[in-house]
Amino acid sequence: MGNIASCSCCQDCFGKRNRTGLYEPLLQENEREAIAELLQFLENRNHTNFFEGEPLRALSTLAFSDNVDLQRSAALAFAEITEKDVRQVGRDTLNPILFLLQSHDVEVQRAASAALGNLAVNTENKLLIVKLGGLEQLIRQMGSPNVEVQCNAVGCITNLATHEENRQQLVNAGAIPVLIGLLSSPDADVQYYCTTALSNIAVDAGNRKKLAQTDSRLVQYLIALMETKSLKVQCQAALALRNLASDEKYQLEIVRCKGLTPLLRLLKSSFLPLILSSVACIRNISIHPANESPIIDEGFVNPLIELLSYDDNEEIQCHAISTLRNLAASSERNKKAIVEAGAVERIRILINQVPASVQTEMTAAIAVLALSEELKQRLLSMGVLEVLVPLTSSRNMEVQGNSAAAIGNLSSKVKDYSPFVQVWEKPSGGLCGFLVQFLDESQAIAFQHIGVWTIEQFLDGNDPELISKIAQSPEIVQAVTRIAKTSDRSKETKSEKIGEEGNDDLDGDIYGLAKRVANALSEIEGGKKQ
Repeated sequence: MGNIASCSCCQDCFGKRNRTGLYEPLLQENEREAIAELLQFLENRNHTNFFEGEPLRALSTLAFSDNVDLQRSAALAFAEITEKDVRQVGRDTLNPILFLLQSHDVEVQRAASAALGNLAVNTENKLLIVKLGGLEQLIRQMGSPNVEVQCNAVGCITNLATHEENRQQLVNAGAIPVLIGLLSSPDADVQYYCTTALSNIAVDAGNRKKLAQTDSRLVQYLIALMETKSLKVQCQAALALRNLASDEKYQLEIVRCKGLTPLLRLLKSSFLPLILSSVACIRNISIHPANESPIIDEGFVNPLIELLSYDDNEEIQCHAISTLRNLAASSERNKKAIVEAGAVERIRILINQVPASVQTEMTAAIAVLALSEELKQRLLSMGVLEVLVPLTSSRNMEVQGNSAAAIGNLSSKVKDYSPFVQVWEKPSGGLCGFLVQFLDESQAIAFQHIGVWTIEQFLDGNDPELISKIAQSPEIVQAVTRIAKTSDRSKETKSEKIGEEGNDDLDGDIYGLAKRVANALSEIEGGKKQ
């Protein structure tokens, strides 16, 4: 972390000054001994543990010296040692480094903050540094006129902020206004560490409120940093906005402050970290219904569809399809725009090639699009049933449920039910196999409910061929009849215990629904006999 001089310089310094006698009149006896010992340890540094015993005592003697040159040498030694060897350390190691951090000498500050930042990579060290009062000293160093001291201090704060227990301590210690103030630093490294630290702090909901109260221009600063020349700063600025956009307030503010344009530019880049950070950010922004149309109008739909094929990174695919689903949530216009842009065709091609996490999002997106009365028939004509039906037997429960929900949504109030008839027996057991599977008594009540509800939609659709196929399936008829006759509504399924909030209402709903469907099927069968 930061730029530090090599410890060989420190060794030369000891040697020259010791030979010339420069130190002789000024050094205490224990300091001279410490120098001699440290020189020996440094010669064998690859086999020396500087965090305990005689090596640590020698370093500590120099660190606590009143001689600033000795302090510089100790700080430089700590910085170089921790650059190569990071491990859990105790108070005896951290106390001399924290003491050096209080020095008025810039070189000592620079090297000590670098050493502390290196050690702060270790989880246990993060907590101990804060416990020993390191935050206050680091925050003070963040205000240094020296850019390297600033950078090292902010870098250490960034490492400390990755630990959940430290984030509230950072806020309480007053780090937020200092970090926000340094966003305008001309130094790219300072900008990078500040945006990263703020991003880590913004993970917690309470801290996001503190950020909002500290500086109303935070979002504007971060949007401006997405336009900087440094790719790593652009990336971290987008990630910071992504974490802020976990809150409704920030979702709206980012759009209001014209953050969509730079986000779209990052989304279209060829640099994976920029793509990932921007698509993760736009996913959170798209959660708010008021942002759906502005995002579509900005031109995000086609780039998002292209990212569905980004098979080098599963997370990018997940964020892209989840954003498309969010954009389609509350507007017929937006659903139509997404379908017309080719999203469904792309999903249909990719869905059997992507990981289960992406399949989960893709099937959920189709289920949302299938709510559109205007688009249902169009979706059916695209052949979505051919991919949805097999996925109802997926090993992933969410993929199963989403696929079934999509089929259920498509089954309601369409003019032409022939696409359902065409997939009755195949692929993968067809629509019939899906219904039999979901109606099985071993299934969760929610899945059985989907099965019965879908059959009711088919019956309401009044397509003679499809109704005939349903009525002629003994497995379906028997399963619906069994559910309708079940009197013990608290009965537990073999695969899942019922007892979650809302299940009592679901139980009552499915029994009434099953009775209606069973009676309708009975009437159909009775009509045939007559």
